[in-house]
Amino acid sequence: MSIFSYPQNLARAIEQGRGHQPADIVLKGGRIFDLITGRIEVSDVAICADRIVGTFGEYHGTREIDARGKIIVPGFIDTHLHVESSLLTPLEFDRCVLPHGVTTAICDPHEIANVLGEAGIQYFLNASRCTAMDLRVQLSSCVPATHLETSGARLEAGALLRLSEHKSVIGLAEFMNFPGVLSLDSYALDKLAAFQYRHIDGHAPLLRGMDLNAYLSAGISTDHETTTVEEAMEKLAKGMTILVREGSVSKDLHALAPIITDLTAPYIAFCTDDRNPLDIAEEGHIDYMIRTAIDLGAPMLGVYRMSSLSAARAFGLRDRGLVAPGWRADLVLLDDLATCAVSSVISAGRVVDDALFASRRLLPAVGRNSVRAARVEAADFAAKGQGPSTPVIGVVPGKIITEHLTMSLPYVQGMRGVDLAQDAIKVAVVARHGINRNIGVGFVHGFGMQRGAIASSVGHDSHNICVVGVDEADMAMAVNRLIEIEGGFCVVEGGQVRAELPLPVAGLMSLGTFEEVRDALIPLRAAAKGLGVTLAEPFLQVAFLPLPVIPHLKITDMGMVDVDKFELIRD
Repeated sequence: MSIFSYPQNLARAIEQGRGHQPADIVLKGGRIFDLITGRIEVSDVAICADRIVGTFGEYHGTREIDARGKIIVPGFIDTHLHVESSLLTPLEFDRCVLPHGVTTAICDPHEIANVLGEAGIQYFLNASRCTAMDLRVQLSSCVPATHLETSGARLEAGALLRLSEHKSVIGLAEFMNFPGVLSLDSYALDKLAAFQYRHIDGHAPLLRGMDLNAYLSAGISTDHETTTVEEAMEKLAKGMTILVREGSVSKDLHALAPIITDLTAPYIAFCTDDRNPLDIAEEGHIDYMIRTAIDLGAPMLGVYRMSSLSAARAFGLRDRGLVAPGWRADLVLLDDLATCAVSSVISAGRVVDDALFASRRLLPAVGRNSVRAARVEAADFAAKGQGPSTPVIGVVPGKIITEHLTMSLPYVQGMRGVDLAQDAIKVAVVARHGINRNIGVGFVHGFGMQRGAIASSVGHDSHNICVVGVDEADMAMAVNRLIEIEGGFCVVEGGQVRAELPLPVAGLMSLGTFEEVRDALIPLRAAAKGLGVTLAEPFLQVAFLPLPVIPHLKITDMGMVDVDKFELIRD
């Protein structure tokens, strides 16, 4: 319930708006970027509690902040992300991105839900009551994501409906199982039917034509998997809101920048999906997307609308997205508009500083000891086959879409081997939820690895352990080390652990600060590079190899998956 549900508080807001009482906070002498007209005008901004009550007038406040020389814009909204993929707990994610101007984040706790089930979603609902930013939750629609992998949990429509009454819940999160929608899978239809009167996020890579029509007919309204202008324009024409994504692995902003105009901006927003704290430290978050889009030629008005007003309207958040009386006091003060140089941030009428973060309630960690895989040996990574010709996952840098390659690999006594000349190394997925002892083994191209192994307990979407490597003994050591440290990332070379990052919260998130995680990623990247790896972000690239809802070839604990046919490859 809003404090303004009480008449006495509402009266106070009205009196402060009229200037009859000092406002709680006044930003003095700044310039407002009006997202309706595009004008930039000098104005005080008066705030009562968490609400803007005055603009385009002179105000006095109990607290006055000198905003001269600053440009005031609405707080930024990240419309789709997985906090877990930042490797941070929600409170540390809050502390990491709120100073970048992200005052609202719409998260899908899909990763932790696939490990812990309903308890994982409840953890994020609890977190939404603790964060300084407004953390909104979409209820994870695909737990498990598909029948082609072993997940740690299963969530039926009834469980999601029980959770849907929480005030932080917007609706149903990305519906990744688009083949299930098109094939009228009853498990998929039950969830979609239950949320027909709530927002439903989409996930429709490369979906076009009549199949796209059918998918949209299920009540789905957004998509963050669009990668080309042509695909985006068709989806826009069919009423879909495009969430332009720029994460640590999936980087679509450069390709989609041409669709951003003042006409289309009301139907486009920004999202990061998966972005780690080192990239946030080096580049930024939504602020990085704003300045990059402007640098690529997108109109400034359209870009700032996308970052706030358009995003808010797409998700039914009608109280934010403008610097205007009656709107939520989520504000970003900029030194420069074109470069989105964030000077300071106001979140729900509170100045973002160390004191604000220190005042938050603590949130106990969950999901400890969730990595229940049995220890493995080098022999577990033998790649049996009927001949030298084999499907190989082709990594595309900057994309989670992969190629379905076919290569002829060394073949001895029914076993296929790595071929460094073709950059074909082994990839394996080890079931880690204690349900079975599945191990899927295949090959991947595009890492450039010459020796050693990299393992990750972050493995979208079921989060089994994924390991890539040249040497089977090193692969086994990397997997076993992750079991010992309750999950995380690990680099092994020559029988020695070269670098690691423990992620003991559900095998997905660190117990450390965002600064500690940021700093730990530097030696991890260096260790991976020492193996010959050429990818800029190898760990999240590993994490997306087991994602069987993204074309074209992936791997799970059950084996190689032809995503286009949505079936396991039997060899």
